[in-house]
Amino acid sequence: MSPWARVGAAVLAVGWGANQFSPLLIVYRDQEHLSPTIVTAIFGAYVVGLIPALLLGARFSDRFGRRRVMRPVLVLSALASVILLFGAGSTWVLALGRLVAGVASGAAFGPGSAWIKELSADAGPGAGARRAAISLSVGFGSGPLVAGVLAQWLPAPAVVPYLVHIAVTVVVGVLVWNVPETVTGAASSGGRRRELKHALASPEFLRRIVPSAPLVFGVATTSFAVLPTLLPAPVAPVASSGVIAGLTLGSGLLVQPVARALERRRSPLVLTCGLGLTVAGFLLAALSTELGRALLTLPAAVVLGAAYGMLLVGGLSRVEAVAEAADLAGVTAVFYCLAYLGFAAPYLFAAVDVVIPAPVAFVVAAGVSVVLVVVTAPFPARVAR
Repeated sequence: MSPWARVGAAVLAVGWGANQFSPLLIVYRDQEHLSPTIVTAIFGAYVVGLIPALLLGARFSDRFGRRRVMRPVLVLSALASVILLFGAGSTWVLALGRLVAGVASGAAFGPGSAWIKELSADAGPGAGARRAAISLSVGFGSGPLVAGVLAQWLPAPAVVPYLVHIAVTVVVGVLVWNVPETVTGAASSGGRRRELKHALASPEFLRRIVPSAPLVFGVATTSFAVLPTLLPAPVAPVASSGVIAGLTLGSGLLVQPVARALERRRSPLVLTCGLGLTVAGFLLAALSTELGRALLTLPAAVVLGAAYGMLLVGGLSRVEAVAEAADLAGVTAVFYCLAYLGFAAPYLFAAVDVVIPAPVAFVVAAGVSVVLVVVTAPFPARVAR
């Protein structure tokens, strides 16, 4: 197994742990009798741990190396599942488990993506970004899919999915423990700060990455956290919720060969295509909620998932375009911070639901995305760096 694939497996395992909670929202709501408001708050505790860990994890990995960060991160990811499997009867324990999962994810995604990129140096431009996006997408998709199936048809639905994730993380930890380190020397901290500020202040980052990044997980969480709530499946709702999540993130994975082909020809257009798919996905979501047909959430999930995949690959490739080697992990971490703002999408839809109907909210979201297509359009003959 190649070194980058072993690191990719580590990112996959952490992403699995981050997203396995989504189909269990129904379990905690219906079987553990937690209110929808409390369940949504527990779901969001993940982001509280994630944002600071994204920034600190990148800084620590630049200073101490990727491997010294990823090793304890895998332990934290498994620990989060241990906490969650004992937390079914306690709101605070569940929130703590989600918080720890957020810390593990935040500390893993920036350094992990940078490590994959550095181990993919001989694979051509953009290979590292694509491989990192694939690893993350497989983890995000397989976690809720497996958890949903296990929770629907096996005993102890609030325990068994976490046991599987712990086992996966242990196996991956053995694989990644001795992957070669890629950070062999470091620039001065002042030099790194100057390079990071230069990348973050670039027109490409401010005009294209900043506006589009929140939609990366905004479209994904809309698909697997909002649509199943608005239109629950009449049969096997827990498994169906997991299938929606798996379909969303699986579509994000399957679209990435298309993103790679487009990237080779016109790299800046990947983001634009992702935003176009976002418009189509929100309009399909509006149609499904207007007609009240749960079956129509399936094509909406596919299109929103494809938008997620395009936006993720496009965002990471733009990050590679503006970042120098020394500040890649830091710029990647900032990108993920912006992307994870999209986890607020369920709260936004819940907040506006008392004012405007869901179909109208989806149409408004599609209109905002159309504006972003125009605002972030690449300039002709413009080089990103």
